[in-house]
Amino acid sequence: MPQLGLLPRRTCAALLSQLLRRAACIRAVGCHSQVAQAMLTSQLKSHQEKTNFIKTPKGTRDLSPKQMVVREKILDTVISCFKRHGAEGLDTPAFELREFLTEKYDNESGLIYDLEDQGGELLSLRYDLTVPFARYLAMNKLKKMKRYQVGKVWRRESPTVVQGRYREFYQCDFDIAGQFDPMIPDAECLKIMYEILSELQLGDFLIKVNDRQIVDGIFAVCGVPESKFHTICSSVDKLDKISWKDVRYEMVAKKSLAPEVADRIGDYVQRHGGISLVEQMLQDPRLSQNKQALEGLGALKLLFEYLTLFGITEKISFDLSLVRGLEYYTGVIYEAVLLQTPAQAGEEPLNVGSVAAGGRYDELVAMFDPKGHKVPCVGLSIGVERIFHIVEQRMKISGEKVRATETQVFVATPQRNFLRERLKLIAELWDAGIKAEMLYKNNPKLLTQLYYCEKTGIPLMVIIGEEEQKAGVIKLRLVATREEQAVKREHLVAEIQKRLSVLSLA
Repeated sequence: MPQLGLLPRRTCAALLSQLLRRAACIRAVGCHSQVAQAMLTSQLKSHQEKTNFIKTPKGTRDLSPKQMVVREKILDTVISCFKRHGAEGLDTPAFELREFLTEKYDNESGLIYDLEDQGGELLSLRYDLTVPFARYLAMNKLKKMKRYQVGKVWRRESPTVVQGRYREFYQCDFDIAGQFDPMIPDAECLKIMYEILSELQLGDFLIKVNDRQIVDGIFAVCGVPESKFHTICSSVDKLDKISWKDVRYEMVAKKSLAPEVADRIGDYVQRHGGISLVEQMLQDPRLSQNKQALEGLGALKLLFEYLTLFGITEKISFDLSLVRGLEYYTGVIYEAVLLQTPAQAGEEPLNVGSVAAGGRYDELVAMFDPKGHKVPCVGLSIGVERIFHIVEQRMKISGEKVRATETQVFVATPQRNFLRERLKLIAELWDAGIKAEMLYKNNPKLLTQLYYCEKTGIPLMVIIGEEEQKAGVIKLRLVATREEQAVKREHLVAEIQKRLSVLSLA
């Protein structure tokens, strides 16, 4: 390399500048390396902290085997009632095209879970089972159907887990689609709701009923601008949670409704009763001048006539505060609530809100049909999570034990080297349709086997050993009483079935 002093001045300056830039780059690379290392260390630390704290996503939960037993019993009760009323099962995808959902829930659309674009389709998790059912009817051009569906739905709201509210939860729906004479399907839906809540033995309950035509009629005669029907409706819908004073304040101060209009609404929405209130409303000087209100009141009068024939009117209340927030309801609406009772010793008050709801939606199917063909529908939804919360709390208080399995017979041996005999014996029981278990050990201790049966609640035990094998018998032991009986091997299955039949009747 030539000496700097021998280079021209311009060349020397350029060379010095290049050297300085290289030095700066080296310092920058070193600095960048330190930043990158710091970021990596931070990420690793964060990852280690996350892995030390494992949880389910907000608003979701795992169910233990014992909890699953309780839930399945609830679902069995609900589904058997649906089938008793002639419903056929249906299932729909967990997600739908986003455009099919967002326009159907009005103000609730912000609670819908949107999914990432997958293959050019914008999708969302289903919000309920009603809109997918309406889509199914329109897509398959069905004019009549009585269906039930049980499935998970998702709502992006702030969950109140202590009240049985989650972001992911099950719904059990029953719907009747088709053109029928007025109020007959509606009355059957209320009868189903009554039957399920009675069979589940949740305590005293009340089913509130109203009609969206009555609600709109009240707003009209009270002077609510039609443009404010939806927002005032959402305020009235809070009457089961807050006082009329607070609802009125929201209407006037936050939604700019005239105070005298709010007062007129208050005169109506605080009333509730039975068929006599329906008759009274039919004579109301304001409502009797409104066509919508008269149609709704006429429908409720006929509904009460059918509910009287069903013998369930003692649990039905005509409640003018019931408005049901979802916009697709067009006629009769209803909601079942548990009546609060004084808490027993050691019991926390259970405030879980409504446990079932539904109503008539005659125009929803037409929103999916290209030609706008209507299929009138009415249905109900059972809130399984809230019911499960109540049942679980009461079982915890009562100390009721739950078996996580349905095992009927345990195959045991008191001696070594009897694995093959146990395997042959348990296969014989399985082939006969008997629910049986054994320990997965070559030579388990008899005491361990006895303890397992008592711990898991298995009612019967069959024992095979050298003496039993020589005599051609099997010992049949009743676990609860420890009573034992020798049974001939060829009669074992019949004797077990006989014992199980007696135990199921006990």
